[in-house]
Parts: sequence; structure tokens; C-alpha cells
Amino acid sequence: MKSIKKMFGGDTRQFGMIFALVALILFFQWRTDGITLTSANMINLFNGNSYILILAIGMVLVIIAGHIDLSVGSVAAFVGMVVAIAMRDWGIPWYLGILLGLALGALIGAWQGWWTAYVGIPAFIVTLAGMLIFRGAQQFVGQSNSIPVPKEFQYIGAGYLPEVGPNTGYNNLTLLLGLAGVAFVIVGELRKRKAARELGAEVPELWISIAKVVLISVAILYATYLFATGRPGTSFPVPGLILAVLVLIYGFISSKTIVGRHVYAVGGNRHAAELSGVKSKKINFLVMMNMSIIAGLAGMIFVARSTSAGPSDGTGWELDAIAAVFIGGAAVTGGVGTVIGSIVGGLVMAVLNNGLQLLGVGADWQSMIKGLVLLIAVAIDVYNKSQGRVSIIGMMMKNFNRSPDGPSNPNQPDETTSTKEAISREA
Repeated sequence: MKSIKKMFGGDTRQFGMIFALVALILFFQWRTDGITLTSANMINLFNGNSYILILAIGMVLVIIAGHIDLSVGSVAAFVGMVVAIAMRDWGIPWYLGILLGLALGALIGAWQGWWTAYVGIPAFIVTLAGMLIFRGAQQFVGQSNSIPVPKEFQYIGAGYLPEVGPNTGYNNLTLLLGLAGVAFVIVGELRKRKAARELGAEVPELWISIAKVVLISVAILYATYLFATGRPGTSFPVPGLILAVLVLIYGFISSKTIVGRHVYAVGGNRHAAELSGVKSKKINFLVMMNMSIIAGLAGMIFVARSTSAGPSDGTGWELDAIAAVFIGGAAVTGGVGTVIGSIVGGLVMAVLNNGLQLLGVGADWQSMIKGLVLLIAVAIDVYNKSQGRVSIIGMMMKNFNRSPDGPSNPNQPDETTSTKEAISREA
């Protein structure tokens, strides 16, 4: 058991959601007679949920900073509708349509960020107003009609990696992408071991690192096989590629940059962060603006997959994104959460939806089951904290939130000390 804990970073509970995800996949694979882990189903699962997973990436930063955004569904729908109208009526090319959508998302985010950061209105109220404003604006500009988008634009939501190179029976670009993923995992583990040696920290036994890399690599290669062997014309979906790029970018920003550390610091204790030199208003403005940019991108991807922008687009998306983040281990009070955790939480919900649909479970039961999953996931985290135990994601963040001389409970650190320590790492 001690070796297993070392393999998974010190405590297996921090990967509770990953274990739950694997258990769900195996359960539905059994109950659906092997349909779950087929190429067609996995491709449909990624295509049908990529926009929610993308929203979760932006939402986790908002929640880490101590806020919540209820407007993302309406913003996504509004941006998607405006872009569709611009391409149809103004004749702008598809790539300029994408830039227009991102710029519009940034403008909306700046508007909401200004009210939140500089006027001081809670983000809950600002984005609740935004949900109403932009839902009405979407219906106004679209006149409650469906607006088609050109085929070139549809590629970002329904396209696949093209066939290149010799005929191997697989999609070669998908194979290369999978091999790149394995190489990334190997290099990352080697760098961790090197960094631990340089800092004089405990270096895990070599077999533990090898076992960890092998397990992750096998999972990546199996997923690669499923995506590379789909029906002719399909492969790894373009929305999945966009999602992977965003995970890498925002994972790096949140864990390796000054801005990311400041987001955690503001969410952990805003006043202590300000005393340490963090400009909390700027951070709050940036996370709100970033969320709307991400929402605009998600809206365009959904419209591209649907081939048209419709009046009901974006309904309930904010709830799915928020649920994914909290299931992934983020704290309601802010200061805790990870990009990877939010993706895992989103995949748990996606697999649950997909499996229940394959089993023919009605929408009423699906909704109730998803609500119970969210409640149980957060309740377990809250219970662990109340008992002085390490929460799922709290263990991941212990090095950030606890100083060497701090309190023994990593989930209840002295906030001023921990925040100053985090800011001092900028050097």
C-alpha cells in the first residue's frame, strides 16, 4: 500500500475521481455488452462533450479565484449566434468568424470583469445578470431562428484529423498524437525525478516511476487505438485536439506561472494576497474575461458541430461546467482545484451520461443520478476536511498551501503564511 501511495503522489485518495472514472467505464462496458469501449462510441462521447470540458477549463480558474460564473451558457449561445450571422449575412470568411467570436467573448468578459473586479459587485450577481442579458440578446439578434454555418467552419466542431502518409490501416496522425502523449508522460516523469534530486527531496524508487509511466502509457495507447481504428473518415476529433491543447496551456499557466499562483492566492485569502503584493482586482478581471473567451470558443465549437446556431443553444451549460469542476475536487470557498481535476470531473459526467443513454435510462433518472453524484462527490470532500483528513485535491495542493513550519492539517493552513509562501515562489 505504501508503494501505491508513492506511485500516486503520496495518497491514493487524491486520484479518487480517476478511480471512479475507470470504475464507471468498466461498469458500463459490462452492462452494455462491450459497446462503451468502441471506436464509434468514444468518438461520439468526445464530440458530444468537448464543449462542456472546454468550459470546465475556464470555470475552474473562476472557482479557484473564489467566484462563480452563471452566464457561460448564454455567452456561448450569443457568440455562436453572432458569428453565424456574420458569416451568413456579412460574408466574412470562417477564420475571421472565429477571431470575431473570440474578440466578442473578450469584450463580454471585460464587461463582466469590470463590474466584478472594479465596481465590487459579486460575480454571482454580475453573471446572473449576464445570463439574462445575453440570453435575451441571442434571441434578439437571431430572431429565434436557426442560422446555418459554412462547411469550412463546421470542421472545428465536427472534423477529424486527416489521413496522411502510407496506408497502415490506422489514422497515422492519431497514432503520432498518441505516441507524442506517451513521450510527454515519460519526459515529465524524468523531469520530476531530476527536479527532486536537485532539490534534495525524496526520489521515488525507479520501479514506482516505471509502473506509473507504464499504466498511463497503456491507457493513452489504448485510447489512441480506439480513435485510430474508427469507421472510414473518422479519427481523433478536432474538438478533442483543441481540448488537449487548452489543457496543456492552462495546466501550465495555473501551475507554473506567476499569474496562476496569484489566482490561487486570491482565492485562498484575498486580503493576505494583497498584503503580499498581488493585485487582486487585476486577477479577478482576468479570470472573468478569460472565462467569457473560453465560453465563446465553446459556443462556436457547438455551433460548428450542430451545423447551425439555434435559439436553445447553451441552455444549462453553466450547470454542467460547474458540476464538472466540483466533482473534479475544487473547493466551494476557492483556492483549491486543478485543470486536470476539472477534466476528470467532466469525463465522469460524460461517461455517466453516455452509459445511461446506452442502457436506455430516461432523462428524468439521468438528471437525478447526476445530481446525486455531484452531491456525494462534494460531501466526501467536505467530510474529509471536517475530520482533518486530506481531501482529494487538497493533497495535490498541500505543497502550495502549507509552509514547512505551518500547521499539521494541510486543508486548514494559516492563510497569511501560506499565501506569502506562494507569492515568494515567483523568484
